[in-house]
Amino acid sequence: MMEQETEEGENRLQDTEVKEEKLADETAPGAEEEDEESLPHSEILDIFEEGLARLVQDPLLCDLPIQVTLEEVNSQIALEYGQAMTVKVVKADGEIMPIVVVQNATVLDLKKAIRRFMELKQQREGGVKHVSWRYVWRTYYLVFQGEKLEDDSIRLKDYGIRNRDEVMFMKKLRKK
Repeated sequence: MMEQETEEGENRLQDTEVKEEKLADETAPGAEEEDEESLPHSEILDIFEEGLARLVQDPLLCDLPIQVTLEEVNSQIALEYGQAMTVKVVKADGEIMPIVVVQNATVLDLKKAIRRFMELKQQREGGVKHVSWRYVWRTYYLVFQGEKLEDDSIRLKDYGIRNRDEVMFMKKLRKK
């Protein structure tokens, strides 16, 4: 009986070795089709950028910059499906930043989206390399209709903020 078990084990081992050899032959470097050509990275990048430029010309995505990120495309699509909203953040100099956040976003989510918007803008335009966001949030409030958005955990909806509403940066006054 012991000999029979040993013989069965050896047969299984041989079967496994044959399967491994077939698999190795199929995945060998020369086994792929000869007519496939490989493109250099620069050409693939050019093809991708051309396709992306055509994609951004779509009426749905026409508001996006040419150097668009996946995050920006997903945000725009979420806007179209009603899963997100645009909050217009007005800076002290009057510049309006259209910030896209999900419908149930909190004040903290809005702050993070403002930071991401500014980082992308700085990358595209050059300019300031580093912004101390700790300083910004210590020095400025976000204000909606005269109400300070002080609690980061409260949802924007709870403050009454809806799609296309304006939120302003307001400088904090020093306490003496």
